[in-house]
Amino acid sequence: MAVVLFDGVAYGMLLFLMAVGLSVTMGLMNFVNLAHGSFAMAGGYAAAVLMNAHGVGFGLALLAAFVASALLGALLEWLLYRRLYRAHPLDQVLLSIGLVFVSIAAFTWLFGPTLQPFTLPGWLQGQVEVVGVGLGRYRLFLIGCGLAVLAALLLALGRTRYGAMVRAAVDNQHVAAGTGIHVQRLFLLTFSLGCGLAGLGGALSLGVLGLEPGFALKYLVYFLLVVCVGGAGTITGPFAAALLVGIVDVAGKYYLPQTGAFLIYGVMIVMLLLRPHGLVVRKGVTA
Repeated sequence: MAVVLFDGVAYGMLLFLMAVGLSVTMGLMNFVNLAHGSFAMAGGYAAAVLMNAHGVGFGLALLAAFVASALLGALLEWLLYRRLYRAHPLDQVLLSIGLVFVSIAAFTWLFGPTLQPFTLPGWLQGQVEVVGVGLGRYRLFLIGCGLAVLAALLLALGRTRYGAMVRAAVDNQHVAAGTGIHVQRLFLLTFSLGCGLAGLGGALSLGVLGLEPGFALKYLVYFLLVVCVGGAGTITGPFAAALLVGIVDVAGKYYLPQTGAFLIYGVMIVMLLLRPHGLVVRKGVTA
């Protein structure tokens, strides 16, 4: 039970790292970005190529994955996304899901359809004994990364001038612009941050989920589960939802393997019936 719980928490932390950026774009920027998984995939491939082809260390590869996905997000925000901020959600969905299929085709052409090889660095291999229970070092590392990102986001969005400007621009762009806030530049930075976090999560998923061109579509439903159950536009909501999804998914596969993914969807339906606006409701939304 302890091992299952630990693995579920580690898996939940990984889902949080990949999905929290989607919570930012959907909740704070009011954009339905179904291509979020493509940015996670781009970060994963950036890290894999740097490590496999160029011998770059794991830590530096994680940083490169964040930067690569953030830059890709900035480019696409400038070229495509900003033109649809005020469009109908259906237009946003069609654009972003189209980008998913484009990314799958592009990465298949560039890297082939097979899984990317990945070997954990020596300091993350093996287990450590905690109260007589063997805990994987890499999963402990994932938990540490998740907690660090959670703390950094709460600080950045809740206690800094940047966070105040983001909230002001989301509530009323015209008033925010009138006070001197450069709304377009702010949204570009925020969108890039969300994409960079997705890339970081994609790179960290190499040691758990594997990486192949269908990644962006394969795990899209998990990202949406985390954001919808947790509450779009919040940080603590997706964090709690990711832990719930991770623990339920791992426990279900271990104790009830015959149910497959049905258990996750059943929990999602129950949670959305009980809390239709998410576990944590953003201010200004009626629960």
